[in-house]
Amino acid sequence: MEKQCLDCGQKIIGRADKKFCDDQCRSNYNNRLRAEDQTTIKKINHILLKNRKILNELNPEGKVKVTKSKMEKAGFNFAYFTHIYETAKGAQYKFCYEFGYLPIENDYFLVVKSNDI
Repeated sequence: MEKQCLDCGQKIIGRADKKFCDDQCRSNYNNRLRAEDQTTIKKINHILLKNRKILNELNPEGKVKVTKSKMEKAGFNFAYFTHIYETAKGAQYKFCYEFGYLPIENDYFLVVKSNDI
């Protein structure tokens, strides 16, 4: 069975475990794979940084109550956050880097800034 280059599809001559016809094809193939991964990472990082910016703008004093609608109106995406912090009482803050938010009563969120980071 003839093996074909994973990048250009040409016939491969040489070792049985060879996957590319030359170094250029190997580089092209691997660069293309990394570029696809980087696109996803860039999209997620963009959302996280936008969320952080919104929390920073809504919270100039370090701790504030904000409505969910105000956060959504600013473009906040609740599906993306960097980590969760659980208090001793079981409350779970979701964080975007150093800014956290906790759902409280009547569609309000408590927005805080952590100094531990």
